[in-house]
Amino acid sequence: MKVRTPLSQGWTLRLNTDRHTPEQAPTELFGTAVPAQVPGCVHTDLMAAGWLADPYLDRNEDEVAWVGRADWTYATELPARDEAFERTDLVFDGLDTVAAVHVGGRLLGRTRNMHRSYRFDVTGLPEDGPAPLEVAFTSAYTEAEAVRSALGERPNSYPEPFNHIRKMACSFGWDWGPTLVTAGVWREARIEQWSTARLAAVRPHVTVAEDGTGVAEITVDLDRTATGRDRTLRLVAAVGDASAEAAVAPGENSATVTVRVPDAELWWPRGYGDQPLYGCTVVLRDPDGGGTLDTWERRIGFRTIELDTSADAHGSAFTLVVNGTPVFARGVNWIPDDAFPARVTADRYRARLTQAAEAGVDLVRVWGGGIYEDRAFYDVCDELGLMVWQDFLFACAAYPEEQPLRSEIEAEARENVARLMPHPSLVLWNGNNENLWGFADWDWEQALAGDSWGEGYYLGLLPRVVAQTDPTRPYWAGSPWSGSWDHAPNDPGHGTAHSWEVWNRRDYGDYLGTVPRFVAEFGWQAPPALATLERALSDRPLTADSPGMLHHQKAEDGNGKLNRGLAPHFAPPAGFDTWHYLTQLNQARAVAAGVEHWRSHWPRCAGTVLWQLNDCWPVTSWAAIDGDGRLKPLYFELRRLYADRLLTIQDRDGDPVLVGCNQGAAVWGTTATVRRIGADGTVLAHAEVTLKAGGREVALERLPEQVARFGDVRREFLVADADGLRAVHFPCADREFAYPDASYEVRVSADGGDDALITVTAGTLVRDLLLQADRLDAHARTDQGRVTLLPGESTTWRVTGWARPDATAARAALFCVNGGGAVRA
Repeated sequence: MKVRTPLSQGWTLRLNTDRHTPEQAPTELFGTAVPAQVPGCVHTDLMAAGWLADPYLDRNEDEVAWVGRADWTYATELPARDEAFERTDLVFDGLDTVAAVHVGGRLLGRTRNMHRSYRFDVTGLPEDGPAPLEVAFTSAYTEAEAVRSALGERPNSYPEPFNHIRKMACSFGWDWGPTLVTAGVWREARIEQWSTARLAAVRPHVTVAEDGTGVAEITVDLDRTATGRDRTLRLVAAVGDASAEAAVAPGENSATVTVRVPDAELWWPRGYGDQPLYGCTVVLRDPDGGGTLDTWERRIGFRTIELDTSADAHGSAFTLVVNGTPVFARGVNWIPDDAFPARVTADRYRARLTQAAEAGVDLVRVWGGGIYEDRAFYDVCDELGLMVWQDFLFACAAYPEEQPLRSEIEAEARENVARLMPHPSLVLWNGNNENLWGFADWDWEQALAGDSWGEGYYLGLLPRVVAQTDPTRPYWAGSPWSGSWDHAPNDPGHGTAHSWEVWNRRDYGDYLGTVPRFVAEFGWQAPPALATLERALSDRPLTADSPGMLHHQKAEDGNGKLNRGLAPHFAPPAGFDTWHYLTQLNQARAVAAGVEHWRSHWPRCAGTVLWQLNDCWPVTSWAAIDGDGRLKPLYFELRRLYADRLLTIQDRDGDPVLVGCNQGAAVWGTTATVRRIGADGTVLAHAEVTLKAGGREVALERLPEQVARFGDVRREFLVADADGLRAVHFPCADREFAYPDASYEVRVSADGGDDALITVTAGTLVRDLLLQADRLDAHARTDQGRVTLLPGESTTWRVTGWARPDATAARAALFCVNGGGAVRA
């Protein structure tokens, strides 16, 4: 039986001074062996040993930049060989990135790809007792710049050479991320000892037959020892209670065994059904007395996935169809959850993805500037019913197609397609992020002057790899992509679209001007929670443009865009607290404007994928969950927007209509109460509107004239209520509306446990009342976001982690829109 022994102990790290060493490197570090963690990286090891300031704090990122320019060596001892086994392999699941591996001074091999695993035969090493193992890392900059010099410059959205090396692109910085160019043994290292043969690769092709039988066609590749070449071996595969066997003839290194599961329970995205998972086990046996040689175990799920790209009157669709059911994808984009990805544990994956599911998300797009995530990520998605859209790792740049990159990319693609294909949550392979768009619309073609730029990957190599390795899933060449060069890549009428004119140049009201077939990226920035800022920054007082705030704002003219985004809606904010509240509110409102509009156009629009769910450090960004894991107001807004039932007031041909979006399977029949209300709370008109939306359908009803016709748009607004849902529509900007001075009572009570309840009762109209729980206590959390109250209405926030509940403190943590702008309530 194969034995796996992790190599996680006894590692040290040292600065390699054999070649150029950055001037900023402390001379005291020369020759010093620093204790190291594996998996891990240089930055985290140096921080743990006290040699490096936390780059997430203040402007320390700049002070630690030298680390990415240096060469480093990790060292430990390879244990003595166990002669009971014929073969001993040294295995690395991930080396970041350019490394030379030595045992006992002997070079085993070199690596140049963070996204691949590596296996070295060390059967004869060491001969006597333990032997030194060293992994010497060359700076990723050194490698990338050498490849760039050899192959030529290529267009790039950032002034860093990430497109010339197979490494996590956002290590080199992004418009939400720090520049922290890492090195290290970032995934598990281990020794594997085995005899006769081992399972080198297992690829389950999972389908559902017309009669409902689940079919797992499992293809296996083998490695054999010299004595194992002439053996007849046996594969035994089991899926749930069903099993099948196949013989592997002498000399054969691959075989296929098919397991059939009658009446298989189907895996569904969350909200559409359950997520039954079947244990899948493949055992390699030696019938001639060798017993079990190797075992492979995963969980699989039975479901069908298709991508509907059919042409219609509006262009061409982009609709995911799961088990024959078209799905409106309620999605989020996922970036690496930490700039040092080895720190992301299985528990952290579960916590973050559970937050996504609890917000109503049913699709997570793994963005192409990051990594192929750990198995734990996909396991949780399988369990929670979160569909995974997986980008291949290309983003925002032209990528050379010559060697040494081309062979690395093909090997990387084949390995990761095979590694991830057991997961039923994986529903789409996507070729790249924005590179086809960049070639067409970002003036790349002239700059390239005929040089390769990646088209051969996205339209040739990658679809071929998917077709050969994982033909059960659809492949799409890129995002955005219209399906062919017959249309502009970001044509909203065809395929996937990214909506970035809004935010970069236009107000979010412009979302209402188009109905894309599928919105794969859109979003609006906001700062993180105040407690996150105060932990990460020593600026006092904090201001929107204090040095630390500006350093933790990576978007080009980010603060300028934030302020220009406020201007159409609010008076200039007076002070940091008001600015912080308004920018967070504007983020939630902007996303709401887009999602409500696009959901109301289902099935023409078949999905929205918010940029972005998470952050990798404390930063002003588009995220719904900030770098310290705190929930922004956007998160709670997303929970409302992505619920199965959404009530909204939209415009159709210049008239307001009431829209009921129903993503549930059951018919939603309801009567909505619609009121036109004056700023002072007086009900000016009232109507009952019947809505009936079938399962997975949208219902629209024009509003009766008595409520739809405004008298004075500066003093009137609409409120629609149905089944506990509320839609609010103000016909003019906040700065123009004649708000009364906000008046409300605040009461704090206990819930009988450890939580506190903050109840607010409005005496006037209170628009977008928001409790910022982290102002009560850095550890405090609450359960809802913004709320608009009419006179006499109440709402209650449940707060956890608040040690000393106090009504005065609660009032100080509440903010609302008032007058022509916003004031602290």
